[in-house]
Amino acid sequence: MHEIGVVKQVVRTVESFAAENNVKKIDEVVLDIGELSLIIPKYVEEIYPVATEGTILEGTKLIMNVIPGMAECDDCDEIFNVIEHEGYCPNCGSFEKSILTGQDFTIKEIHVSEE
Repeated sequence: MHEIGVVKQVVRTVESFAAENNVKKIDEVVLDIGELSLIIPKYVEEIYPVATEGTILEGTKLIMNVIPGMAECDDCDEIFNVIEHEGYCPNCGSFEKSILTGQDFTIKEIHVSEE
């Protein structure tokens, strides 16, 4: 379960942002998690409260956007969801593709408290 390390890195990154910007309280953290990133949102959600305990992020709301794993077929240029079609182009059946979206894991937004 590599999600533990990933969530700990999110905490470190947000804490660093807060320190650099003299932020005292954070209300919400928004993550974009690609379907193809190998990060399981359910595990991130379960680990987050424990990983943020005793930090500036303790009690913050976590929002996760799952970004679809989209690809373009190298043979016919069809754009398709990799997961839904098990990696094969639904138009021509080719397995040759270029991934367009869904591989990344990013901190999209950090919502700072107005207090």
